[in-house]
Amino acid sequence: MVAAGTGATFGLLHALLTVGLALSQHVTGLGITLLATAASSYAYRVAFPKVNTPPTIVPFAPMEWLPLPIVSQQTALTLLALLLVPFSWWLLQRTPAGLAVRMVGENPQAAEGQGIPVVATRTAAIVAGSALMGVAGSFLTLSAFNAFFFNMINGRGWICVALVVFASWRPGKALLGALLFAFFDALQLRLQQAGGATLPYQVYLMLPYALSILALVLVARKAAYPQALMKPYRKGER
Repeated sequence: MVAAGTGATFGLLHALLTVGLALSQHVTGLGITLLATAASSYAYRVAFPKVNTPPTIVPFAPMEWLPLPIVSQQTALTLLALLLVPFSWWLLQRTPAGLAVRMVGENPQAAEGQGIPVVATRTAAIVAGSALMGVAGSFLTLSAFNAFFFNMINGRGWICVALVVFASWRPGKALLGALLFAFFDALQLRLQQAGGATLPYQVYLMLPYALSILALVLVARKAAYPQALMKPYRKGER
């Protein structure tokens, strides 16, 4: 919940700058990313000024009580992520709220004509998505690892951006892309073990990102993106 609240706070800041003030999403996103990274590093140094080894916690335990062979080896946050996929599809495709979100992304002027508050809807979508990103980041400290250390994200956030384009903003396809990246990430670990010192380990670490970029290049040109993507909106303008 703390992670979700923190993500939502940074998302609200991003929404105020990009939706309210119509600033560049690229520049604002980079600036907020640097701000959040620096703030987390500063908070860590203040909280643990004389600690050389990161303090550890007891992470979430695997859900061994589930009768599913693969999911039972994962934690509750993984199950939450899997359940959010069909829920997100249902919300976007089968509810008035989802229709409003899609309208303000495709044609905000038409949405305004139907009485939909474009600024409020876009802001709510950004805040909700940012809250989920905060929870995704907490997975690394609470499930994947049992500690916090610098640069633990290791570029995964940018892969998420690429996955959105790869999936053409479709939750189900995004899940498939995420599983594909996870496969490549697991593959590079096996290759490190099998290859030994033949190649520098950085080459293996680069593999999932390089393959993700290749997949993005092949798919991005045909991606169906919202027509009003990256376009600022001011009420009453045509």
